[in-house]
Amino acid sequence: MNAMSLPEIEIARFNMIEQQIKPWDVSDTKVIDALFAVNRERFTPTAMRALAFSDLEIPLILPSGDTHQTMLSPKIEARFAQALDLLHDDCVLEIGTGSGYQAALLANIARQITSVEIDPKLVAFAQDNLRQSHINQVTVETGDGCKGWGSNEYDAILMTGSLPSVPDSLKYQLRIGGRLVVVVGHAPVMTAIKITRTTAASFETQTLFETVIKPLVGPHVSQFKF
Repeated sequence: MNAMSLPEIEIARFNMIEQQIKPWDVSDTKVIDALFAVNRERFTPTAMRALAFSDLEIPLILPSGDTHQTMLSPKIEARFAQALDLLHDDCVLEIGTGSGYQAALLANIARQITSVEIDPKLVAFAQDNLRQSHINQVTVETGDGCKGWGSNEYDAILMTGSLPSVPDSLKYQLRIGGRLVVVVGHAPVMTAIKITRTTAASFETQTLFETVIKPLVGPHVSQFKF
């Protein structure tokens, strides 16, 4: 990426949006605007920046070593952002910060993002990326968020890794009307779903699309039963 000129980078970003993301049923103008506004290449490890706009998962290999995690493909990140149906005043919980790019997209639309990451090396990487991108609405915290985080309720929750099933504790961190987007299942069969809290004790589930992504990292994940 260092060898690319600014016009070349912007052409690559445009092509990513037009050729990968829009054909995958992403039409929300807020999401499209965020994809143009957030510099994905700044959230990509230096050694992998030539792949920043490619239709694939990018390994998060840092100078300190391989984290064995990845940036999701751009079209998955865009579909996640669209599925959350974010409003400008929303407060969002993201579990699995990774490079910080997904949180940056969400912060371009919503008011405040709390993002939780279990790997301290990725916490530092994401915080640095967000700071250099002048994105101030994201708070990155270190910990295991597989079952939720803290006691606050949120307008939207996004899990960036898959789970075998969805714990009730996550669903009950939604405000009434809040949306949870998560990929559920075991490879090679996983499904992205959207859960909406309709009343204090009721939830609606919508199937979004089939995909396969890495499981969410955390000691609690193995306790969930499918």
